[in-house]
Amino acid sequence: MLNRLEREGTTLQMMLKLYCKDHHHSTRALCAECHGLSDYALTRLSSCKFGESKPTCGKCTVHCYKPVMRQRMIEIMRYSGPRMLFLHPMIAIRHLIDGLKKTN
Repeated sequence: MLNRLEREGTTLQMMLKLYCKDHHHSTRALCAECHGLSDYALTRLSSCKFGESKPTCGKCTVHCYKPVMRQRMIEIMRYSGPRMLFLHPMIAIRHLIDGLKKTN
């Protein structure tokens, strides 16, 4: 079973793939722009100060992303989030449950 940070990373990757496929017509791999954003986001995630007790990024009190990158991720999550319920329902529901948990 994946830990909290691994689940968050998996969810992030799936959202990026969905967005990239639908907007940049990438079939298998992420385009260069989305790949760079993925690397950036996973680096930020791996150095999250909250560790396993981290909230979902939308509910986090610390905004570790640069403003431009944060806006891109918001755009991607707003597009991909609702679609995840149909394409990857278990991952989407788990992400919603993680968002309901209280943080320290």
